[in-house]
Amino acid sequence: MADCGVEAYLQPVLRCASYRRGMLALQGRLPQETFRLVAFVLLAPIGAMGDLAAAQSASQTPAANATVPVSISLDEAIHRAEQNEPVFAAVAAEQRALALDRTNATAALLPSVIYHNQVLYTQPNGLKNQGGQTGNQAAPIFIANNAVREYASQASITETIGLKQVADLKAATANAARAAAELEVARRGLVAAVVNLYYSVTNTQQKVKLLVEALDEATAFTNLTQKRESAREVAHADVVKAQLQQEQRQRDLEDARLAADRARLELGVLLFPDPRTSYTTESPDTPKPLPTRPEVENAAATNNPELRSALASLQQSDAEVLGARAAYLPDLVLNYTYGIDAPQFATKGPDGAQNLGYSVSATLDIPVWDWLSTQRRVKQSEIRRDAVRTALTATQRHLIASLDEAYAETATARAQIDQLDQSERTAEESLRLTKLRYTAGEGTVLEVVDAQNALITAETQRTDGYFRYQTALANLQTLTGTL
Repeated sequence: MADCGVEAYLQPVLRCASYRRGMLALQGRLPQETFRLVAFVLLAPIGAMGDLAAAQSASQTPAANATVPVSISLDEAIHRAEQNEPVFAAVAAEQRALALDRTNATAALLPSVIYHNQVLYTQPNGLKNQGGQTGNQAAPIFIANNAVREYASQASITETIGLKQVADLKAATANAARAAAELEVARRGLVAAVVNLYYSVTNTQQKVKLLVEALDEATAFTNLTQKRESAREVAHADVVKAQLQQEQRQRDLEDARLAADRARLELGVLLFPDPRTSYTTESPDTPKPLPTRPEVENAAATNNPELRSALASLQQSDAEVLGARAAYLPDLVLNYTYGIDAPQFATKGPDGAQNLGYSVSATLDIPVWDWLSTQRRVKQSEIRRDAVRTALTATQRHLIASLDEAYAETATARAQIDQLDQSERTAEESLRLTKLRYTAGEGTVLEVVDAQNALITAETQRTDGYFRYQTALANLQTLTGTL
């Protein structure tokens, strides 16, 4: 036992002073071999406990550092995508900017107020004039100026009344409404993309699970053929056929995992700063019910952003025509000014002259002749309005066709779900019976392989059927504004 690693146990313990003094005293009283034996007996349990604690710490470290996958619901995925998708963010920013344009157009109908302050000095020309408050003052060198020194401090209120301002407000309102509708169009397009990616992740994960089970089934069947070959019940060709089937299932599984990783990354780009973040999706156990046709039609008629956008574009075109025709009419400008405009910066000038006062003006400019420019601008606006009306009717026809297509697709997908469930159960029973016949020596290996292929095909089609119905229903809900 002298060579059983006593020094390895002694080194950690002897770092403690009390243990070191006790062990050295014991070493001085006992022979060398006896001391080694006693030390091993006393310290081996301590070393074993230290090794056990280290092993437990090492085994617990990976579990503590493991990342728990984030569970993401469909609603949360849509919310995250709305915050991260740059195109949608740009459309939302444009909508907010155009809403401010409408506020500015409204403010243009209200009086504007400014407070004007100015100090003006003009070189005198050496003469006197009769202007000003005193009747005798130095004349400025520039005849346009009133005095050598002039101080202006005035509050001015101006109101412009004209049809053009009303037309601008109508155009800004229609433009803001169109931007809000286009924002909803962009949101629904983003929702459709997220729904498709979300259910693609679920679909590919389900296929991976099915192919893992198919690979296990193929492996078990290969083992069965090998055992029967060893018992000289079947030929080696059965083993070869089973191995080929197993290898094909392995390749299918690898392809399915690659597709699942690709789908997870594509959705992760919309959801997380790092698309490699581990997450899980929620798969509904039972398909959602299909809404009735009248419910879908009512929702689509009252809540369709494409139609609202087309109507807003028409309203904007009407406002542009009105704005062009406004050039035929005059604008009335009212102004009220109160303050000081005098040679002294004071409310009273020399000899008690009153500097503080007000003035009121009204201006009416009547258009007479502009070489038919206004008429041509009106014509341009009317041409564009006719094109917008054509786009509106096309949008209405497209809405009717899209609604019919989406509802037919959803109804067909829902009707096939029960058939796919039945096909899967039939394929499972067929494989079970075929394997029993093969084990009893009544069936062939080709029958078993065909049954395995039929089962994996039925399971895959059932998964694709659920995916088809979920995405079709989501697209229908997106079209009607209920998602």
